[in-house]
Amino acid sequence: MGSGMISGGMTIMGLASWLGLLVLALAAAALVKYLFTKR
Repeated sequence: MGSGMISGGMTIMGLASWLGLLVLALAAAALVKYLFTKR
């Protein structure tokens, strides 16, 4: 799952950044869906 990209002791940092991006994407999708269902 991309273990070559995240090498050395940057595994936690890479995981945190990936989790942050995932949360941001989910929040954006939820906001868009909410706005579209509201009107």
